[in-house]
Amino acid sequence: MIDQATLITYILIVLGFVFIPGPATILTVARATTSGTRVGIATGLGIAVGDLIHTALAVIGISAIILASAFLFSVIKYLGAAYLVYLGIKALLEKMPAATNSRTIVISAPTAFRQAILAEVLNPKTALFFLAFLPQFVNPENGSVMLQLTTLGVILVFLGLFSTVVFALTAGKVGSFLRRNPSVLRWQSKIVGSVYCALGVRLAFQER
Repeated sequence: MIDQATLITYILIVLGFVFIPGPATILTVARATTSGTRVGIATGLGIAVGDLIHTALAVIGISAIILASAFLFSVIKYLGAAYLVYLGIKALLEKMPAATNSRTIVISAPTAFRQAILAEVLNPKTALFFLAFLPQFVNPENGSVMLQLTTLGVILVFLGLFSTVVFALTAGKVGSFLRRNPSVLRWQSKIVGSVYCALGVRLAFQER
């Protein structure tokens, strides 16, 4: 098992990390602001599921293959970037109904959940982060390395989910106020689309 001092240090570092706004936070806030708290939380849950998949990949070593292969890294990176841009263009081209009210949402929670899983899984930077970050807190003398990696990964995922839920709740309250304004409703899908396109372009130009 991981010793207590290492575990406490790890948790404090991860808490600081997950509350620094990043792509996951931006996507969650964008969804919660424009489509409501429930959709924002669904996005956070989807990201968490994607991170659990990355944890499993890091534990069984598939991430190491991606790290060693420039070709595989590029394939996954461009797939992820293309998917984000696709979502962005789809949102930008979406037309809002003429009779719009405060209950109208841009996207459903299940759809946001599925999209967030795919977007997170197709981000090779996340895979490499798990591969590079988790082993720093593993000590072979503390027992099974696989068990330690799994424990650290699950802790990171749940702390990340906690942060995205906090951001979703906050952004959802702000969004419920903004969505009472018809002009905001007309632009909300454009905001989400721009965010997705920007993240897709950012991912496409990231280096290993």
